[in-house]
Amino acid sequence: MSNGSTFPPRRRFGGTLVVVLAALLAACAAGWLIWRSTSGHGGDRPPKALPAASPAAPSGTPGKGGTGASGGRSGGNDGGRATPDDPDGKGDRPGPGGHTGTRLKGKTVLLDPGHNPRNRDHTREIARQVDVGNGRKECDTTGTSTDDGYAEASFTLDVARRARTLLQAEGAKVVFTQDGDRPYGPCVDERARAGNEANADAAVSVHADGAGAGNRGFHVILPARVTAGAADTSAIVGPSRRLGEHLAGRFVAATGSAPANYLGGGTGLVVRSDLGGLNLSGIPKVFLECGNMRDAKDAAQLTDPQWREKAARGIAEGITGFLTE
Repeated sequence: MSNGSTFPPRRRFGGTLVVVLAALLAACAAGWLIWRSTSGHGGDRPPKALPAASPAAPSGTPGKGGTGASGGRSGGNDGGRATPDDPDGKGDRPGPGGHTGTRLKGKTVLLDPGHNPRNRDHTREIARQVDVGNGRKECDTTGTSTDDGYAEASFTLDVARRARTLLQAEGAKVVFTQDGDRPYGPCVDERARAGNEANADAAVSVHADGAGAGNRGFHVILPARVTAGAADTSAIVGPSRRLGEHLAGRFVAATGSAPANYLGGGTGLVVRSDLGGLNLSGIPKVFLECGNMRDAKDAAQLTDPQWREKAARGIAEGITGFLTE
């Protein structure tokens, strides 16, 4: 050794020792390989599978008449999951948030597509006055339109039908106040009554505004506390506000639209006491003005089918959030 130590002379059996050691090493290696293959520790064994994903857990402007919500204007079935790319509803599209399942099983939702495409042919009938509890209003109105003539009533039906598809994909029963299947109306008091008779868990009346150009964004109209005549909103003011807050939040996320810049103080929430569809409701209900049809930039969105699909998703997600909070 390099440290200068001395050892006794080596005996001459080195060749035999090498052979014995080689045999021992070969036996050990063979035994280790046998143990490795039979015990499942092989390096080429497929990795252990991850647990399967669990299924989603269920969780429970002033001056506008009729069913409308702001100035500048007078005034369900269980079909397949239709999409723009799948008009016959043959495909399977996920519901709000990408889910497909039963989160809303046992829940009933009323969707109220504002106005009626044929109201314009029945102006005398829709002009008759009906009782809204704290006053009288027109049975219904024709609604507004874009400068290019795209009618609010056509918009509301399209968006409501899209939202219905999404809600049904989550197991909800969806009731419509009208589905383009009536000569006019229904009147505002009938619209409220439809939700009450269906014992719906939530109701949303879909609209688009008719304010002046430059007024942009959406807003949600909440019921004020009204106790007069047939109207008593005492029990629904609180839950309707929660519904409206869910709806406003999800509508922003789904569409990228901002809350209205002309009312609501940037919150997207407005309280009204003059709308029969809210005054006479006995269930949580709000109106959604999806944008302003009289503003060119908003109108460009409202007339875009892809944007309307986003609007429908925002509505469905808002309702789902409220019903599963």
